[in-house]
Amino acid sequence: MDTPPVSGSDSDSDDDSLITDRELQDAFSRGLLKPGLNVVLEGPKKAANDVTGLKQCLAEFKRDLEWVERLDVTLGPVPEVSGPQSSLQKKDQKAVDPEDDFQREMSFYRQAQAAVLAVLPRLHQLKVPTKRPTDYFAEMAKSDQQMQKIRLKLQTKQAAMEKSEKAKQLRALRKYGKKVQTEVLQKRQREKTHMMNAIKKYQKGFSDKLDFLEGDQKPVERSTKEKAKGQQMKKGPNAKRRYKNQKFGYGGKKKGSKWNTRESYDDVSSFRAKTAHGKGPKRPGKKGSNKRPGKRTREKMKNRTR
Repeated sequence: MDTPPVSGSDSDSDDDSLITDRELQDAFSRGLLKPGLNVVLEGPKKAANDVTGLKQCLAEFKRDLEWVERLDVTLGPVPEVSGPQSSLQKKDQKAVDPEDDFQREMSFYRQAQAAVLAVLPRLHQLKVPTKRPTDYFAEMAKSDQQMQKIRLKLQTKQAAMEKSEKAKQLRALRKYGKKVQTEVLQKRQREKTHMMNAIKKYQKGFSDKLDFLEGDQKPVERSTKEKAKGQQMKKGPNAKRRYKNQKFGYGGKKKGSKWNTRESYDDVSSFRAKTAHGKGPKRPGKKGSNKRPGKRTREKMKNRTR
C-alpha cells in the first residue's frame, strides 16, 4: 500500500520530536538525566538601553505647543514663613519622610501652592481668565436621558412614599372611627340600661320621678322648696303605697268594718223615712210594679186558657 504524502509542517514537527528524543536518549545514556521533575532554567534578562529607539519614540509624540496649551510648571515647595524648622527646610527641602503622612501631604500642598503663585501672574499677562463668570453654565456630566430616568425614578419613589403615608392615615382613621363607634354604642347601651332601670323603679313605686323621659337633657336645678318637698316625700310612703292607700284605705281592720257600733246605732242623722219605705221619688228609667207572677199563679193562668 502506498502511504499518503505528508505535508511539510507535519514532517518538520516529526523531525523536531525525533531530534529531541535522540538528545534525551543521549543525555540519559551519559547519566545527565535524573529521575524527577526537570525544570528548564533560563538565563537572566539583559537590559537593553536603546537610546536611538527612545529618541525616535519621543520625536513621534512630542508636540511643539505653546505654554498656554501645556500649562506645565516645575517648581519646588513653598518654604514655610515661620517655624523653628524653617532654616533646616531651606537647607534641605527634599528631606521628606515618606512614612510621615502629614509631612508628605504638606509637601504636596506647598508644591501646589508654589505652582499657583507662579502661574497666576503669567496667566494674567496672557489675559487668560482665571475666575468663573457669574453666568457660567457647565456641561452636565450625564446626558439628559439619564437625568430624565433619574427624575422619573425619584418621582415614582416619592409617589410610593405618599401612597404609603395615605394608607397609614386611612388605617389610623379607620381605627379611630371604630373606636368612636364602639364608644357611641356603649354609651347608648348604658343609657338604655339606665332608662330601663328607672322605668322598673317607677313601676314598682321606688321612685316618682320622670326625668328619664327627658333623654339627654340635663336636669334643671330645683329650688330649695322643691328639694325640701322631695325630701319630705322621700320620708313618707312611696307612690305605690299611696296609690293602694287611696284605693283600699289606710290599713287597719278590714273584717267587720261595716258592722254597727254603739255610735253608729245612735246616729240617725242620715235616716230618711220616705227612702226607707219606698215612698221616695222614683228613679228614672224604672217602671212601676212590673213583677213576675209566681209559679202557682202561672199554672192557674194556663189552666184557665185550656
